[in-house]
Formats: sequence, structure tokens, C-alpha cells
Amino acid sequence: MGWAVRRLPAVLYGALAALLLLGVRDVLFVYEENRCSMTYMYEYPEYLKIKLPKKTARRYPAYELYLYGEGNYAEENKNLILTGIPILFLPGNAGSYKQVRSLGSIALRKAEDLDFKYHFNFFSVNFNEELVALYGGTLQRQTKFVHECLKVILKLYRGQEFAPTSVAIVGHSMGGLVARALLTLRNFKPELINLLITQATPHVAPVMPLDRYLTDFYRAVNSHWILKAQDLRNLTTLSVAGGFRDYQVRSGLAFLPRLSQHDSALSVVSSAVPRAWASTDHLSIVWCKELILATIRAFFDLIDENTRQITEDPKKRMSVLNHHFVRHPGKLFEENPEALTELTGVHQFFPEQDSLRAVFSNNSYFSLFHSFFFNLLFKVVILKLQDYPSLSHIVVLAPPSAGNKFTLDCEFFNEDSRTIQLPVTNLFSFGLSSSKILLNSTGLFYNVQLQHFNQVYQAFKIYVESHCRSPIGKYTSKLLSFSVPSFTEISAKLHVAQPENESRVPVLNIYSSSDCQYEVIVKTSFLQILGQIIRFHAGALPVYVVSNILLTYGGQLSTLMSTGQCSEFSLELVRAAKPYKVEPIINIVVFNWFREIWDSLLLPEVDAAVLSSQDAWFPLVSLILFLFGTGIAYWSAVFFSTTLRIFSSLWLTLTSQCMLLLFLFFQDLDHSKETSQNSIRCTVKNQNLTNSTSEATQSLSSSATAEAASSLNIHVTVLHLFTWIVLLNLPSLVYWLKNLRMKCGIWTPAHRATKLAIFSLCSYSKLLKMAANVPLPLSVAVLAFGRIHLYRVPHFVTLSLLLHVLCCIV
Repeated sequence: MGWAVRRLPAVLYGALAALLLLGVRDVLFVYEENRCSMTYMYEYPEYLKIKLPKKTARRYPAYELYLYGEGNYAEENKNLILTGIPILFLPGNAGSYKQVRSLGSIALRKAEDLDFKYHFNFFSVNFNEELVALYGGTLQRQTKFVHECLKVILKLYRGQEFAPTSVAIVGHSMGGLVARALLTLRNFKPELINLLITQATPHVAPVMPLDRYLTDFYRAVNSHWILKAQDLRNLTTLSVAGGFRDYQVRSGLAFLPRLSQHDSALSVVSSAVPRAWASTDHLSIVWCKELILATIRAFFDLIDENTRQITEDPKKRMSVLNHHFVRHPGKLFEENPEALTELTGVHQFFPEQDSLRAVFSNNSYFSLFHSFFFNLLFKVVILKLQDYPSLSHIVVLAPPSAGNKFTLDCEFFNEDSRTIQLPVTNLFSFGLSSSKILLNSTGLFYNVQLQHFNQVYQAFKIYVESHCRSPIGKYTSKLLSFSVPSFTEISAKLHVAQPENESRVPVLNIYSSSDCQYEVIVKTSFLQILGQIIRFHAGALPVYVVSNILLTYGGQLSTLMSTGQCSEFSLELVRAAKPYKVEPIINIVVFNWFREIWDSLLLPEVDAAVLSSQDAWFPLVSLILFLFGTGIAYWSAVFFSTTLRIFSSLWLTLTSQCMLLLFLFFQDLDHSKETSQNSIRCTVKNQNLTNSTSEATQSLSSSATAEAASSLNIHVTVLHLFTWIVLLNLPSLVYWLKNLRMKCGIWTPAHRATKLAIFSLCSYSKLLKMAANVPLPLSVAVLAFGRIHLYRVPHFVTLSLLLHVLCCIV
């Protein structure tokens, strides 16, 4: 019975660890395949180092500025007589300046196609591959260096006929944040940049808030962009997120802050970019051919023919970006497109009744099916007739192509009649129940609105099953049947929660066939819910682990105070680490009335309130993370204990063997120096000594053994706490060691050596009661102030350990 009781926590924590691993698996491995094509250079890439002013080079010895080129183009630019349009690329965390080659090479090919009527000069900054996502102490330095680079770049064009007055910037990852930080510099002129494109940049908050420099930098940048929003109207900003393939920077972090003016900033996900339709991981976003092509096409459409530079008109810039990144109409960009064309003279139309079905109403929908060797290409055009009151005819131009056949289906319909509402299933249904609708298709298009789907912790599987009665197309020469999937599975989850003032809902667009019947089924996906929790809150897991260890630590000290002995970590974890000790206090802070009281006391902002304002919080998430933290703490303790036993066994084996060797060695010396009788007497003496030692060992009291076990238990817990302190400080230490060779004098208090003190039990200390009671409020404080400020966690742990040290003194 006792064995079963001891095994029960292991089963429970094993289940928690399994759920945690399932969530991690969903984030790291369950996503769409990589549909990006690699970009290749047609000629050998070259990077021409730009000479910087002596003062700048002396102030920033680790940083450099390069100009990208290939072949003859690179040779022509060696004298730095530049006539193009400047674009500056900023790499991100541990990024290389050579990542500019994808943009530079494709832009060069595009310019060659235009006989160099327009062309771009791509510059790139070498930040020495600094790990700025791990340590933010040099972000301000990088920002100031980029400011100097902008001035150097513009000086290269002085005296040219079409000299630029501003530089466009493309920033990858943290490079995009550095570009935004330029506007916070005291002496920066906003007119130096008029276009900023960021790739997988975490704009909202750092992925891992590991030090104060990083969080302060974010706070300064985002505060400036919100408070000085009116000063940013001349700057057009586009943020491109990578989608679910990018598990390093989730797409929600890449969305720009919500500004009052929506005509100067645009946030998109790469999987929704027209003609790309591909999710990218954190690195492939800089070389994904489909995405790079969209970017380069936008650059060329942004050129003003009069100035031969990027247009100064903010409306045109946004129009171009919307054209290429939001809603591409399938044709070249036109600033003032002509939707209607008047035909003069006498014309006669011959309608083809067999292929045209018409029911007149408000909206018009067209679908073009173009087939070749059983490959299906699908194009759609939607027109709202109220936008074209003088429209009399619609003409579809089909260019001739030998051997290819297509069908054209057209219908007129009322949009409301094709809009269907489908409520999603409850979060706690765990996929056991479903919500479904049946579409008896008589048309070509349906809008299925997913009601009550507005939170990031919701995740669903959508199944679309089709039952078709006849082939898709029938031609005079032969019958062509296309294998339409009869069953399709779609994953549905959100990158960000629905804003409070937003009334739109997620919509599933179904392009249907009039000969088919469709059934749409929605089920809650429990595994993807776990994935969403890990995706949004994995960075806070160390905080919950430390909170559990602190509760266990306080429980061990309380047991020591009452019984004089310290229990094992795993047993005390089961007794002391209870969610109800911390969760009520953590969840109450998100209520507005509590936040008002808290703010009136001028106390630091609670992290849960910040997460709530970012729509990344819901009541059960903290409880789930606490249980995950309990599971991690339990199995890490098992790992520590097992490792300690293994090393102890090895140590005892090695020391016993060494003692035996030393004994034999000295015994051989005695044999060589003394007579046989003396040797026998020495052997007898050593045997007597061994017998007396054995008797002394057996005479050890059971209380001393228990005290030794208690001391071992408390030291295992302290070692556990110190391990997490080291892990939380390790990224900054890695950054410091990497930059040590540059002799830049980078140092931060976070890079401090941690010494493991030898704690005695101190069971009779007057301060033991205080030391036993402090870990509980500290575990609450860790969760309240450490989830988005990880660098605060070691301070709370150190305070608890210092009190224990004082117990051994007082």
C-alpha cells in the first residue's frame, strides 16, 4: 500500500510531463511543410566594405558597413560612384550581413530586365553576429551605429542628379527593432527613412526577457511609437511574420503596435501574402523566393518616375504594399486603375448560353478553371455591382494556349444568402463533440463564419467532406475528371486574440461546385490547445518551476523546524506545492478594480495585467502552467537525485580503490625494509585498526544518520534553485564570453559567479521560522513580477537563500 502511495505522484507528474511534451511537439513539429523556394545567385556575390569616418570606426570597432554586388555590377561599384536607390539591410540576433544577398541578387536581376532604368544599391550592416536576443545591453549601441551608417550612405550620393534624401530599411528579427529605435534617438531626423520593412521582428515584447536592458529598450521603443504616433505619418512600415513555422518568434509578437493612424503601418503573415502563400521559419524568411519576389516587386512599384527614388507619397506607398502583400488582383500595380472601358462604335455580343448561368442580384462571382495534364489552376474574381453602376458587360480575356482547355463558370448572387454562421465547439469538449453544417451547393461560393472563435487558446480541426455527383468538366473531345479530395482537414488557430473593438469573425471561404454537396465539421483540438499554451507561454515555464521549488523549500524548512528533520524533495513537493497557495492572488490582479487600487499605491505593474492587456491571458493558463512547472520540478529532482547517487557510487568506488592501492603500496615498502616478523606484526596491527574502525562505524547513532540525510535533502533543493539561477543567467554569460575576444569592455552585473554555500540544518536558529515562512510570499512574487521579467527571478531566490544563511549565523 505504501509503495502505491509513493508511486501515485510519479504517475501524475508523468502524465503532466507527457502533456507538456505533446504541446512542445505541436509547436516544433506540427506545421505545414516548407513551400518556399531557395533563392540563388547568378554570379559570385561580393561585399564591398565601406570606409567609415575615423570617429565612427573608433567608437564602433566591432561593426562594419558593406555594399552588396555581383559580377560586373560589383566591379562598377568599387569606385563608389552610386546612382541607384539605397536600401539598408539590418541582420537580427546572431545574423550575418551576408543575408542581404537574396534581396540584392533578385533586385539586380529585375533591374537587368529593365535595362537598369531603375536599380537599387543594397547595403548591409555587420553587427558581429551579436546575440542581442539574449542580452540587450548593446541594442542602443547598434541603433546609434545604424544612424551613422544612414548619414554615410547618403553622403555617397552627393552630387548625383537624382540624389536620395532618405534610405529604405529592411530589418530581420531584432534588426527591425533596431530600425524602429532610430526614431527614439535625440538627434535623429525622421526624414532619413521613409520606408521600413521588418521580417519576423518581435515588435510587441522580447521572446525571452532575460535582462533589464532588453525590457527597457522595448519599453522605450514602443512607448515612443504610441506617444509620438503623429510624427510617424511620413514613415510607412510593413511587418511580415513567418506564421506557425516560425516557432522562435510567434506571429503575434511581430504585429506592430496598434496606432491611431492605420494608414502608415501594415502587419501581415507570410502564409497570407498573395503569390507566396507560404509559412516561413525564422531564417528562411530572408531567403524565401516567393516572399523576396513580392518584396522586390513592391520596391520597383514604389519608385517615383520624376525623382527616380522611392516615392514620398505615403498613400501611394501603402497602396503598393497592400497590392503586393494583402490583396493582389493578379495584374501589375496601377496607381489609378481604370475599372471600366468604353467601347466606341457598333458591337454585337453573342452570349454562350450553355456555359453561363445568371441570377441577377447585388454581387457577382466568377471562377476560372484552367486545366492541363490534370493540373488544376483556380482563379477567382469578385465584383460588387453597386461599385459599378454604369456596368453593362463583363469581358473575360482568355489568351490562346495550345493544348490547354478551361471552363468558365459565372453567377450573380446575394452575398447574405451565401453567408452561413457556424458556432465553434466548447473549449472543454476535447474533440468529443462537434459542430457541423451541410451545404447543398447550388452556387460557387460560400462564406462560413466561425462564431465565438476569438481567443488564442482556442484551436480546432475543421473537416470538409464533399460528395460530387458528376465530373467537373465535359468537353467534346474527351471526358476529363479531376480527382477532387473528398475529405480535407484544416487546422484553425489564431495568432492574436480578437481586439475588444473588433466585430469581424474568422471566415472560412469555400469555393464550391454546383454538382457537389459539402459537409463542414468543427471539433476542438486538445493537442493544438496545448501547443497554443506552449507557443504563447513557454518563456514563463522557468518562473513556474522556481515557484514550485520555493514552495517545496519552505515546506522543508517548516518540517525541519517542527520535527528536526528535513524531508525528501519529491515528498515535500507533493505536500507543499499546491496551486491554491498562489493562483487566487495571481488571477485577481487582472480585474480592473484591483488594478486601479494597485496603481494608486504606485506599486510596480503586475505581469499578469500586462499579459491581459496583450490578450495573451485567460484564467486557466496560470493553473496549467503551474502544474507543468510542478511536473518539471519533480522530474528534475528525480534527475538530480539519480545523478547524485550515480556520482556518489562512482566516488566511493574510486576512493576505496585508491585507499586499497595506497595500503598495498605502503605494505610493500614495509616488506622491503623490515623483517618478516615485523611485517606480520604490522599486518596484525592493521587488522586490529580495521576492526576498531568497523566497530566505530557501527556505533554511529541513528540520529546522526538521519541528520546527514536531512542535510543532503536540503542541499539537493538548494542545488536545484542554484541550477535555475545559472540557467537564467547563462544566455547573458554566453553573450559576454562571445564578445570577450573583441575587448569591447562589455560587462553586466548579470555575469556574476554563483558560489554554492554549504548550508547546515540550523534547526535551532531563532530566524528559522522566518526563513520557513518567506518562500511562500516569494513564490507568489516570482509569478507576479517575473513572468515577463525573467531577470527578476534570481533576486527572489537569492533573498530566500540569504535568510537561510542568516539562520546558520544567528
